[in-house]
Amino acid sequence: MKDRLYYQDAYAQTFSADVTRRGVEADGTSFVVLSQTAFYPTGGGQPCDQGSLGDIRVIDVEEVEGEIRHRLSAPLPENARKVDGRIDWDRRFDHMQQHAGQHILSASFLEVAGAQTVAFHLGKERVTIDVRLDELTADVWQTVELRANQIVLDNRPIDARFVDDEELATLPLKKQPTVTENIRVVIIPEFDYNPCGGTHPARTGEVGMIKILGWERHRGNIRLEFICGWRALRDYSRKQATVREAAKLLMTSDAELVSQTERLVAERDALKQSVAEKERLLLAGEVRQQLEKADRAGEARLLQLAFSERTILQLQQFAQQAVAQAPDVVCLLAATGEKLQLVFARGPEVSVPVNQLMKETLPLIEGKGGGNPAMAQGGGQPVRPAEEVLAHARKQLEAVLSQGSK
Repeated sequence: MKDRLYYQDAYAQTFSADVTRRGVEADGTSFVVLSQTAFYPTGGGQPCDQGSLGDIRVIDVEEVEGEIRHRLSAPLPENARKVDGRIDWDRRFDHMQQHAGQHILSASFLEVAGAQTVAFHLGKERVTIDVRLDELTADVWQTVELRANQIVLDNRPIDARFVDDEELATLPLKKQPTVTENIRVVIIPEFDYNPCGGTHPARTGEVGMIKILGWERHRGNIRLEFICGWRALRDYSRKQATVREAAKLLMTSDAELVSQTERLVAERDALKQSVAEKERLLLAGEVRQQLEKADRAGEARLLQLAFSERTILQLQQFAQQAVAQAPDVVCLLAATGEKLQLVFARGPEVSVPVNQLMKETLPLIEGKGGGNPAMAQGGGQPVRPAEEVLAHARKQLEAVLSQGSK
């Protein structure tokens, strides 16, 4: 492990090395293997480092069959035998904060709730752990978060080192190693002892604030989202700016923001109810006017109407109003737009099954739909004018009504 400089010094940002091998991946990406490297390869839930070798960007680092491949944005010059490497320190330190924060949070869950961590993912914006819990109450997560941040503020040392079998047997590990050689343990004295191959800061204080953002049930466990350190500060700053802007718009203080928002929501809901009632009355009046002008189709009144840019829900509401006002009505309704929408309905005094009528009409517009004998709906491509489609449906309707009258 002496060629892996990130294990010797997680704070090393630059290094020099010999190029020991060059290659090209199956997708055409160039890579090099070096005599030593400070670039951490993807593994153990932690993403790889990025940075540069000379003037060439290192875009991905992975261990393949025991060698660390540095994948590059462009091939190194052919005459390059030695290279100077520089890692992206902001990215590295962020990963150190988040990974150490995961250790602290997981150990806090184990201490407070007896809950083991069974999965860990260090994402670009959020970090997640899956803990073995049936449920997570506010009391538990608040106690866990408080304990984790107390460990941060204690500024305890974080000792990450390789151990032999003899020392390993003396350590109160929270979980067993997944490898049998080159076993590395991360130790926060009197708190956490964990086998881990990731990079970590030297003390817990460098992790910064640990903040749980939320959780959900996931495959029988609880999956938590959290962030640490600089991520937590950026998140707090963004949310605080949002709170300030919202308070400014509502002309209130931060402390009164929730109550003011609740008041606005109540007013909005009341307005929505008022608007809905007015729309219902307007629709009832529109339907009444249309019924006064309705044609006759045998013993039934017929509303055959094509609208522009109405939704299928609005067509359904129109039909429901018509049936409520006139039990002898049949509605053949269409709305034009990106799709041609259809709604057919009939009152209880009419025995025509409009779902069958819809089934016979939809092929004209390459459409799909369904419903029941009293109301059916469907939609398709506007390959024919709405009036022509409705005329076809009317012809089918009249045929059914004429048969019923014989």
